[in-house]
Amino acid sequence: MCKKSFKWGIIGCGNIAGQFAESLKVLSDARLYAVASRSADRARNFGSSLGAEKCYGSYEELAGDPEVDAVYIATPHPMHFENAMLCIRHKKPILCEKPITVNAIEAEKLIQAATQNKVFLMEAFWTRFLPSTLKLNQLLEDGVIGECRLIQADFGYYMPFDTTHRSYNPELAGGALLDVGIYPINFAQMIYKADPEEIVSTIVRAPTGVDAQSAYIFKYPGGALAVMNAAVNVETQHNAWIYGTEGFIHMPAFFHAPTVHVQREDGYRETFSVPFESTGYSYEAYEVMNCMAQGNLESEVMPLEDSLKIMQLMDKIRQEWGLIYPME
Repeated sequence: MCKKSFKWGIIGCGNIAGQFAESLKVLSDARLYAVASRSADRARNFGSSLGAEKCYGSYEELAGDPEVDAVYIATPHPMHFENAMLCIRHKKPILCEKPITVNAIEAEKLIQAATQNKVFLMEAFWTRFLPSTLKLNQLLEDGVIGECRLIQADFGYYMPFDTTHRSYNPELAGGALLDVGIYPINFAQMIYKADPEEIVSTIVRAPTGVDAQSAYIFKYPGGALAVMNAAVNVETQHNAWIYGTEGFIHMPAFFHAPTVHVQREDGYRETFSVPFESTGYSYEAYEVMNCMAQGNLESEVMPLEDSLKIMQLMDKIRQEWGLIYPME
């Protein structure tokens, strides 16, 4: 379906970039071709450990390499817009790590630039492409639990307070909302396929002003609810519960769930084992490659409209808190 030896380039050499590169090994028609960092030494160390052919000390060099078929952007949040615009100028298809930008204004500009230049762009919401998510969507479409009325989802991790760490640094658009709160919000938007008509939220601020903990309740048309919370100062169980009029679905570690549990009021119970390959990032990489093979400029599974809407929702939440990042 995809051309032989699809050559990926990666901008950014952090942990998530390494996981993405590792996942490419399970795709027979893809390989890591080039990596780039602002440090030539770091690019060489990172690239050589993963078998990259080219290791660049600047993002411009990678974006300008004619052999690169698509670019995965894995830099800190505030750099996504600049890095993606660079790739658009070089006509490079883009898979950009979430959040696609820091705010909706940037997201809208980026989407417009990609559309006008006919460049493929997709936010890297790997969760949407995992086997567990596909199974969940099928169960909901089949009406296994009736009409969905309530979603509960959490994503929190513990990071000791450090003013320089990205989790707490406002200069890096730190805080729980953009880093992990975006996961349950994306999850709810994917399931309800509608815009919330009411949002209630609250914040526990870190000394740097960003949200160390935050919680959000979305009320959707017809009275359906999504109750979500996120944190960078406490580890949570990462559960998602989807309650319907005829039963419920439980997804442990919902953003990369290995199992999906169904229980109905009529006594039916079933657990579906839905393991994922490698680190799990191969599915989103394949989606990019498949879209390009078909000549599509965006994904139907993770459309740009969804990315923009999620940014708009998070902007609204931050506006209520009075949380503005220095680069805004």
